Amino acid sequence: MRAGTVWVAAVAVAIGSAVACGGGTETPPAGAPGAAAVDPATAATITGRVVVEGAVPKPEPITMAGDPVCATSGAALMTESFVVGAENGLENVIVSVKSGLGTRAFPAPGAAVVLDQKGCHYTPHVVAVQVGQPLEIVNSDDTLHNVHAVPKLNEEFNIGQPIKGMKSTFNTPKDPFRAREIAILLKCDVHEWMNAYVGVVEHPFFAVTSGGGRFSLTGLPPGTYDIEAWHEKLGTQTQTVTVGEKDTKDIGFAFKVS
Repeated sequence: MRAGTVWVAAVAVAIGSAVACGGGTETPPAGAPGAAAVDPATAATITGRVVVEGAVPKPEPITMAGDPVCATSGAALMTESFVVGAENGLENVIVSVKSGLGTRAFPAPGAAVVLDQKGCHYTPHVVAVQVGQPLEIVNSDDTLHNVHAVPKLNEEFNIGQPIKGMKSTFNTPKDPFRAREIAILLKCDVHEWMNAYVGVVEHPFFAVTSGGGRFSLTGLPPGTYDIEAWHEKLGTQTQTVTVGEKDTKDIGFAFKVS
């Protein structure tokens, strides 16, 4: 076979391979792994608020005298187990789709969620990530912190960050967050008052309440879903919601403090 013929044959094979890998017209059935998970033309939205009722414990001051760097940081820290906004809106609640998406697969975002240790305090207090999404934990203090994750379903880790400016990224290359878990406690064994929570969700339909307990889950395929709301002290609530094409439903959760 002549050289020119070989080259033409190689190009034909390459084009055929490209078509087979995604250039063809065949697509998996809706809902199958690898299928287009959401049609933007029909996507729906679930919005709402989380409120708290009853005698809510007031935030208490945190004493940081055990570490001179923390004690002189200038921060007046308060506990964050209950953060209540306008009209009893409950902050730091993870709201997510618990079930209803079937076998749809969703690629994880490449952008990291950042959790900072600043003024001997985790900020934000509650975050959520998608399985496979990087979580970057930063030490902005000129003192030793250690990041100790205490999961029930995922992989425990405990790392030291002795130098200001240190960053540790999880899920890359190590992947301790492999399964849905709401929520994982993060603590600092050096400073016992430091804690935060990380929710791990297998899809992008989650939010952490803010702005008076508000949340929004956008881009949902039409369907019926179990929506779960989690709070670190008040547990979980679940309700079922059905949304149609281009639909928007507004729901609410009310937690009670006895």
